[in-house]
Amino acid sequence: MADWKNLLKKVFLADGVIDTAETAILKKEILADGVVDKEEVNFLVDLRNASKKTTPAFNSFFFSALKSHLLEDGVIDAAEVKALRKILFADGVIDDAEKRFMKDLKKSAKSVAPAFDKLLADCLK
Repeated sequence: MADWKNLLKKVFLADGVIDTAETAILKKEILADGVVDKEEVNFLVDLRNASKKTTPAFNSFFFSALKSHLLEDGVIDAAEVKALRKILFADGVIDDAEKRFMKDLKKSAKSVAPAFDKLLADCLK
């Protein structure tokens, strides 16, 4: 049986860019059941890290899906902070979209682990 994640990754990244049409397909499928699970987040993170360039549409969907997953219970715990740090610092640079995401996440969460505030400070440096 084919590894569907690997196949999709190759198709979506054939030109190195996750474009608006590809983002629409991802969004439709990932949101089909109304829940963004860990496997789907990991797939989106893998796509984002492997792409040469992403579009604003992909970035918007990526951060929306990540937020939905992280705030499913309203709380960002220490394990989620650790995973989030790895995701955001994957390329060694925190861009403006990532900074906005972190600020929004802080406002939207019912509570956060103490490590989240350290991560937020590191992102805003």
